[in-house]
Amino acid sequence: MASVLIVLLGIAGMLLGWFIYSKFIAERIFQLDPNFKTPAHELQDGVDFVPTNKVVLWGHHFTSVAGAAPIVGPAIAVYWGWVPAVLWVVFGTMFFAGVHDMGALWASSRHKGKSMGALAEDVIGKRTRSLFMVVVFLVLLMVNAVFGVVIAKSFVSQPNAVFPAWMAIAVALVIGQLLKRNFSLIPMCLVGIIVLYASVFAGSYIPIELPDTLFGLSANANWIIILFAYAAIASLLPVWMLLQPRDFINGMQLLVGLFLLYGAVFVSLPDITAPAFNTQTAVDTPSIIPLLFVTIACGAVSGFHGIVSSGTSSKQLDKETDARFVGYLGAVGEGCLALVTIVAVSGVALAASPEEWHEVYSHLGDGSVAAFITGGANLIQQGWGLPVDFSSTILATMVVLFAGTTMDSGVRLQRYIIQEWGEIYQLPVLKNGVIATLVAVACCLLLAFGAGGSSGSGGMIIWPLFGSTNQILASMTLLVISVMLIKMKRPAVYTLVPMTFVIVMAFLAGIIKLKEYYLDGNYLLVLLDAVVLIVSVLVMLESWSVIRKFKRQSA
Repeated sequence: MASVLIVLLGIAGMLLGWFIYSKFIAERIFQLDPNFKTPAHELQDGVDFVPTNKVVLWGHHFTSVAGAAPIVGPAIAVYWGWVPAVLWVVFGTMFFAGVHDMGALWASSRHKGKSMGALAEDVIGKRTRSLFMVVVFLVLLMVNAVFGVVIAKSFVSQPNAVFPAWMAIAVALVIGQLLKRNFSLIPMCLVGIIVLYASVFAGSYIPIELPDTLFGLSANANWIIILFAYAAIASLLPVWMLLQPRDFINGMQLLVGLFLLYGAVFVSLPDITAPAFNTQTAVDTPSIIPLLFVTIACGAVSGFHGIVSSGTSSKQLDKETDARFVGYLGAVGEGCLALVTIVAVSGVALAASPEEWHEVYSHLGDGSVAAFITGGANLIQQGWGLPVDFSSTILATMVVLFAGTTMDSGVRLQRYIIQEWGEIYQLPVLKNGVIATLVAVACCLLLAFGAGGSSGSGGMIIWPLFGSTNQILASMTLLVISVMLIKMKRPAVYTLVPMTFVIVMAFLAGIIKLKEYYLDGNYLLVLLDAVVLIVSVLVMLESWSVIRKFKRQSA
């Protein structure tokens, strides 16, 4: 029964956030205006700036920001105990993530759809823009390079997920064409879901595997190249053709997955075998504070969300008031996924007893996606009676599709950043979409194969930086929003308090990791970590200077 209480209290908290807190922030603080002409209308080009139905845009935004992160983070962080993990997911969603995501959408739409790095110049100053964009590009480089590895490894280890993953792209292309011709959304959604799950069922009988060695490269490396080739093409297509419908159908697929998982909890009433607070941690386990708050990012608050909100989603916002539905409700969706992940890896579906659970989670970092797929599949089998193999394929496909949509959006966002650099530094060659995309993909592949050799896993080398860097980016996004509110003479406490908490936790985590990298002799990570920490301090000082100057002028 403990699992049911976790679910009920967690969902109740997030629903309160949606119905009460988000409405207050949207109406009283951001003052979203339904008559404001959004960039999707003002700059409509049929490729990147496209007015979009808020439900479809929610699907794009949600699946782009989610990836596998709302699964990976909570599935690792539960090692410290399920209580702190649940509390951070619920309160982080209510007071941090929802405000951050909605705020980034609003701020970007008020600045012609500029990315958070570019609009930092308008809000704070040129130096902040340059510093901000360095961190943004680094985060995107890490996400794209690593998610390429994650998907490739999933294709190698779960060949049953390959067919449905690529079938989802075909379904999305068809739906995109039908939406363009004003077909009704609901019937298309139902047909798309049916076809997608039929492909999942078929995938159980049609495993697709690449040869162990092809062109002198492993199957894993070949999948990485194929995935980046696809991402390059996808990033150049009009958003309505592939990105929107693919993300929307994946969002609907996730809702089905959440229905299966949550329904299984209420039907089977699984016990929790994980400790509320883990007192049997390994000797080398780092402190829960501040590491919990950078381990669970997506699912609580994440800087990557601000990149997506201001990068792609703001360019598709039909009405400014849709920012609440797309941004805050997108964060609630992530919180729900993170919450059920905690239940799946904390109960009898994964480990029948506390002793077995400790065997699975003997060290921080154990569990992760594999634990979620195993625990979730067993949970669905116990609740709905579906075969474990089929349930595993459903969850594995869900993870792959999520990671794929994030990679799609990530490469497009990198293209935007490079094109913005072309505008800023007057480099016409970088303003070209094709050239900018090729540069973005080349950077990812250079990291993947240059640092990782023929395996293509080079992105994993700098991945340890992601936790603290991502949360520092979240705090910087909240800071830009706060400065914007102060200049508009609106209350900024609702963004400044979350910003302060996140920057303190992320900065402390960065310092701890800096020492760890130095003792390990990993000087590349030492250098990159130091750069991010210094940049964050400079941005904070620059922002404080702007706020003080504004206060003096307004006095």
